Amino acid sequence: MAEAAAELLERAARRDAALEELRALRVAVQAVPPAALRARLGEHHLVALFGLLGVNDREQVSACVSILERLLQALDPLYVIQNLREELQKGLFHPDDSVKILAMSQVGRIVEDSAAVTEILHSPELLRHIINCIGGEKIAVAKEAIKSLSRIAQSQEGLEALFGSSLLSDLRNVMATSDVVRYRVYELIVEISSVSAESLNYCASSGLISELIGELTGEDVLVRATCIEMVTSLAHTPHGRQYLAQQGVIDKISNIVLGAESDPFSSFYLPGFVKFFGNLAVVDSPQQICERYPVFMEKVFEMAESQDPTMIGVAVDTLGILGSNVEGKQVLQKTRSRFQNLLSKIGHQAKNAPTELRLRCLDAISSLLYLPPEQQTEDLLRMTESWFTSLSSQPLELLRSISTQPFPDLHCGALRVFTAIANQPWAQKLMLDSPGFVEYIVDRSVEPDKASKDAKYELVKALVNSKTIAEIFGNQYYLRLRAYLHEGPYYVKAVSTTAVEGAE
Repeated sequence: MAEAAAELLERAARRDAALEELRALRVAVQAVPPAALRARLGEHHLVALFGLLGVNDREQVSACVSILERLLQALDPLYVIQNLREELQKGLFHPDDSVKILAMSQVGRIVEDSAAVTEILHSPELLRHIINCIGGEKIAVAKEAIKSLSRIAQSQEGLEALFGSSLLSDLRNVMATSDVVRYRVYELIVEISSVSAESLNYCASSGLISELIGELTGEDVLVRATCIEMVTSLAHTPHGRQYLAQQGVIDKISNIVLGAESDPFSSFYLPGFVKFFGNLAVVDSPQQICERYPVFMEKVFEMAESQDPTMIGVAVDTLGILGSNVEGKQVLQKTRSRFQNLLSKIGHQAKNAPTELRLRCLDAISSLLYLPPEQQTEDLLRMTESWFTSLSSQPLELLRSISTQPFPDLHCGALRVFTAIANQPWAQKLMLDSPGFVEYIVDRSVEPDKASKDAKYELVKALVNSKTIAEIFGNQYYLRLRAYLHEGPYYVKAVSTTAVEGAE
């Protein structure tokens, strides 16, 4: 097969390969190991195949793209950039998207290679073509271009190349293509800014972050909704948060939330703005964020108490994020009866809302009730127990009824709540006192699919690993749980059968 591939490659190199032969070459190169291909491959073969892309014949282009994909993967990225730079450039503005994706995927390989990436930095024309690909119609091409440019910007030299030269004008020019492309450039800028404080300085100096923030705080409600997601990404890093605070952006976002009362279109952007503060509270300090921006907590409660399923969903997600650590739990506890009443509503929604909202409620309940063993003080255990009892008049039965429904997502969601409380003594006593509950836990027959078996196994593991389980459950049940854990999630008990003479 290697001989056949070599012969067909020679035909292609002379540019006299018919379509039939290109088809045969496509089959041949797939069958030959990369090392064998590398040994037979010369630069002239590749240049010729790239040359065969310049025809108005979709089938020929498709065959050549498949062949080149295979051949180029067999080559070192440094070799590709040093010997096929011009071909890659042409590929990036080829009218056929499959050729663009081929060229862009090679650029992706090159930028991941520490030796090859410097070659791209000395190729301004190639960088210009990559930037222009952000404006392409094909989202796959644009995403690959953003990824490659983000990788290039991870070095000082790369930052200089993108922001300290005429390439910045190319970025601005491509932004003018459309609103969608402008947001793609903002996405790139946020990705680069998130790497380090130095990267952020380059992006800030370019003026592009100021423009993003200007759009975030502008009058267009749909633009606000898009921009807040990017600003939230920027806030995930300490240097990003520091920059947003110094520029007064967090205060501006707080003021917009405050003014949302009188804005009939606030439902477009409010969910994103509330999520921004929820994420900020987790990566920073829940107490400080909630004290400094009281409008955030107030708005979350308002949304959770509303009748709008979209707003309830966002509020529930945010409460789950906020209550995922002890400091956030204590902030919620300070609101006393208001939060307890809200838990009752979340319990009601977990039982009666449309499936997607039910799942979000179950995930939030898991997050709110989980306490790591080292943080299980008497006060905090009393708090999680009181929260659990606020969900419903019979919260364990409520969750058990959800866990026995024939919907895998809801089934697993309820099991995750049981897992969240499984290491807390009060929950273990409740489980033991609930008739048939422990039998349900060790019954493998009720788990119909892999996800359910995995979720049940996590529950068993959480129980077995608890320090109080043997004392509370007693030896008999404890040993059954340990056996379950030892057997693994997919254990099936062997059933012995007796052969009957004359049976078929």
